[in-house]
Amino acid sequence: MKKIVTNLTFWVLTAIISGALLGHFAPETAVQMEFLGKWFINVVKLFINPIIFLTITLGISNMGDLKKVGRVGGKALLYFEIVTTAALLIGVLVANIIRPGDGVATGNLNNGAIGQYTQRAEEFSWWKFVADNLTLQVLIVSIFVGIFLSRYAGKEKVLNWFSVASKWVFRGLHLVMRFAPIGAFGGMAYTIGKYGIATLLPLAKLMTTVYATMFLFVFIVLNALLRYYKVSLWSFLKYIREELLIVLGTSSSEAALPALMEKLERMGCAKPVVGLVVPAGYSFNLDGTTIYLSLATLFLAQVFGVELTLSQILTIIGILMVTSKGAAGVTGSGFVVLASTLTAVRVIPIEGLALLLGVDRFMSEARSITNFIGNGVATIFLANNEKAFDRAKMEQAFSGEFPPLTDPAPPQPVLTQ
Repeated sequence: MKKIVTNLTFWVLTAIISGALLGHFAPETAVQMEFLGKWFINVVKLFINPIIFLTITLGISNMGDLKKVGRVGGKALLYFEIVTTAALLIGVLVANIIRPGDGVATGNLNNGAIGQYTQRAEEFSWWKFVADNLTLQVLIVSIFVGIFLSRYAGKEKVLNWFSVASKWVFRGLHLVMRFAPIGAFGGMAYTIGKYGIATLLPLAKLMTTVYATMFLFVFIVLNALLRYYKVSLWSFLKYIREELLIVLGTSSSEAALPALMEKLERMGCAKPVVGLVVPAGYSFNLDGTTIYLSLATLFLAQVFGVELTLSQILTIIGILMVTSKGAAGVTGSGFVVLASTLTAVRVIPIEGLALLLGVDRFMSEARSITNFIGNGVATIFLANNEKAFDRAKMEQAFSGEFPPLTDPAPPQPVLTQ
């Protein structure tokens, strides 16, 4: 009994169920719980950039071989492009087979509600994406700082301070993660209270298609990638179950991103690989978002009876290969990127976005979880490919024998003369 009561997974799951019940039976009260989910996500966000900076800087500066840094970065970008393209093609294929948009009535579309998204879509640019994406900026700066320190003669003293700072940052993160059930409760209560289960019924076929496609992608494509290096996907998912529940409850992969980086390192992935792949993947390896965008685009075409030619479908695939990469850097990313895609295609009425407003929040969980798992798998795959993976640590982590995440008091820096 004591083990259950002190288990974070138990409390996060309890919070999600409680939030859903409150949202269903007392929606007005539940909607007011939104601040709890936002508060938790905003606090966790404070740790993301310091952790990325410290992890990458320490990793690169201690790596020695700068060619390896470039090699890992190049392999990561190639991996991202191949896997997200596969996700895109799977979404297009499933949408054409199941055709979730057939027979959906357009009714009275709330065209005014989509104005904010279409306006942002028109303003979207790659320069704005980079300028507004603080995580990507921190990643770039960290790489340059790491390279500089690797050549700096007095780097030991600096790295010693960075190492201690990293210990304290992670200790603070562990403290914040104890409040994860509160954030999960607030996020789930708000979602159910504001939108309600009833909103799912008209678009149940689309919802089922999205979840089924992402399930197949995770357990076929991502599972195959891990099996290539004899790593169990199921064991990995069990290992990060607490983080997955946090993502489910808050509908945000950011909420568990720092914890994922630490767990990947503890299960045997080298620090430089974790530091490079996870932050870059957050911007360029959005498997779940890519699947959703392809399904949603073809869904709207089917709703309005637009029969796309092979040439138009290939054009949509090409556009989505570009627009999907900018999804993480834009507020309301799913709708903004979808709006920019429909604007570029010019054959599907953009007013159809109003159909998705009510169910988008429920599909956001599937997107976030798939993105989250995809970045974890990418890191494990690339660490193995670089021979920078400790299988003994993995076995310890998967068996539960690894030390708990709560570290003892961080050491004080040793000042070198």
